[in-house]
Amino acid sequence: MRPVVLLIGRLPDVMRNVIHELEDLPIQWLGAHDRDEVIAQLDAEPNVQSVVMGAGLDDAIRGELIGVIASRRPDLCIHVKDRASGPAGMAPFARRVVESEMLHWKRLDVA
Repeated sequence: MRPVVLLIGRLPDVMRNVIHELEDLPIQWLGAHDRDEVIAQLDAEPNVQSVVMGAGLDDAIRGELIGVIASRRPDLCIHVKDRASGPAGMAPFARRVVESEMLHWKRLDVA
Protein backbone atom coordinates (compact mmCIF):
# COMPACT_ATOMS: atom_id res chain seq x y z
CA MET A 1 0.00 0.00 0.00
CA ARG A 2 1.31 3.44 -0.92
CA PRO A 3 1.56 6.14 1.75
CA VAL A 4 -1.15 8.81 1.54
CA VAL A 5 -0.41 12.54 1.61
CA LEU A 6 -3.08 15.22 1.89
CA LEU A 7 -2.28 18.32 -0.19
CA ILE A 8 -4.16 21.44 0.84
CA GLY A 9 -4.24 24.46 -1.42
CA ARG A 10 -6.38 27.29 -2.69
CA LEU A 11 -5.96 26.79 -6.44
CA PRO A 12 -7.34 23.55 -7.95
CA ASP A 13 -5.09 23.83 -11.03
CA VAL A 14 -1.97 24.10 -8.87
CA MET A 15 -3.03 21.02 -6.93
CA ARG A 16 -3.67 19.00 -10.12
CA ASN A 17 -0.32 20.12 -11.55
CA VAL A 18 1.51 19.18 -8.35
CA ILE A 19 -0.05 15.72 -8.30
CA HIS A 20 0.80 15.24 -11.98
CA GLU A 21 4.38 16.50 -11.50
CA LEU A 22 4.94 14.14 -8.56
CA GLU A 23 3.37 11.02 -10.04
CA ASP A 24 6.82 9.39 -10.12
CA LEU A 25 6.75 9.14 -6.31
CA PRO A 26 5.15 6.06 -4.73
CA ILE A 27 2.54 8.20 -2.97
CA GLN A 28 -1.25 8.37 -3.10
CA TRP A 29 -2.15 12.06 -3.21
CA LEU A 30 -5.40 13.51 -1.91
CA GLY A 31 -6.40 17.13 -2.43
CA ALA A 32 -8.45 19.59 -0.41
CA HIS A 33 -9.22 23.28 -0.87
CA ASP A 34 -11.17 24.22 2.26
CA ARG A 35 -12.17 23.15 5.78
CA ASP A 36 -15.01 20.87 4.67
CA GLU A 37 -12.82 19.06 2.14
CA VAL A 38 -10.04 18.62 4.69
CA ILE A 39 -12.46 17.07 7.17
CA ALA A 40 -14.00 14.86 4.48
CA GLN A 41 -10.59 13.59 3.33
CA LEU A 42 -9.40 12.88 6.87
CA ASP A 43 -12.63 11.08 7.71
CA ALA A 44 -12.66 9.06 4.47
CA GLU A 45 -8.98 8.08 4.42
CA PRO A 46 -7.54 6.83 7.73
CA ASN A 47 -4.18 6.10 6.05
CA VAL A 48 -3.21 9.75 5.57
CA GLN A 49 0.36 9.90 6.86
CA SER A 50 1.27 13.54 6.25
CA VAL A 51 -0.19 16.91 5.28
CA VAL A 52 1.33 19.50 2.94
CA MET A 53 -0.34 22.92 2.98
CA GLY A 54 0.18 25.53 0.28
CA ALA A 55 0.79 29.22 0.76
CA GLY A 56 -2.17 30.51 -1.25
CA LEU A 57 -4.51 30.29 1.71
CA ASP A 58 -4.92 33.22 4.09
CA ASP A 59 -3.03 32.87 7.39
CA ALA A 60 -6.26 32.77 9.41
CA ILE A 61 -7.54 29.90 7.26
CA ARG A 62 -4.22 28.07 7.47
CA GLY A 63 -4.30 28.43 11.25
CA GLU A 64 -7.86 27.14 11.42
CA LEU A 65 -7.00 24.17 9.21
CA ILE A 66 -3.98 23.31 11.35
CA GLY A 67 -6.28 23.29 14.38
CA VAL A 68 -8.85 21.09 12.62
CA ILE A 69 -6.21 18.61 11.47
CA ALA A 70 -4.44 18.52 14.84
CA SER A 71 -7.70 17.92 16.72
CA ARG A 72 -8.78 15.09 14.40
CA ARG A 73 -5.37 13.54 13.73
CA PRO A 74 -2.75 14.59 16.31
CA ASP A 75 -0.42 11.94 14.86
CA LEU A 76 0.08 13.82 11.56
CA CYS A 77 2.92 16.14 10.64
CA ILE A 78 1.62 19.31 8.97
CA HIS A 79 4.06 20.98 6.59
CA VAL A 80 3.30 24.60 5.68
CA LYS A 81 4.87 26.00 2.51
CA ASP A 82 6.47 29.44 2.39
CA ARG A 83 4.95 32.19 0.26
CA ALA A 84 8.19 33.41 -1.33
CA SER A 85 8.48 30.48 -3.76
CA GLY A 86 5.00 31.08 -5.20
CA PRO A 87 2.70 28.46 -6.74
CA ALA A 88 5.60 26.98 -8.72
CA GLY A 89 7.30 26.10 -5.44
CA MET A 90 4.53 23.75 -4.27
CA ALA A 91 5.70 20.64 -6.14
CA PRO A 92 9.37 20.95 -5.08
CA PHE A 93 8.25 21.59 -1.49
CA ALA A 94 5.94 18.55 -1.47
CA ARG A 95 8.69 16.43 -3.04
CA ARG A 96 11.19 17.45 -0.33
CA VAL A 97 8.68 16.68 2.41
CA VAL A 98 7.82 13.25 1.03
CA GLU A 99 11.38 12.26 0.17
CA SER A 100 12.79 13.31 3.53
CA GLU A 101 9.91 12.34 5.81
CA MET A 102 8.35 9.29 4.24
CA LEU A 103 10.55 7.68 1.62
CA HIS A 104 13.81 8.11 3.54
CA TRP A 105 12.37 6.36 6.60
CA LYS A 106 10.85 3.63 4.47
CA ARG A 107 14.26 2.89 2.93
CA LEU A 108 15.82 2.75 6.40
CA ASP A 109 13.15 0.31 7.60
CA VAL A 110 13.91 -2.04 4.71
CA ALA A 111 17.68 -1.97 5.20
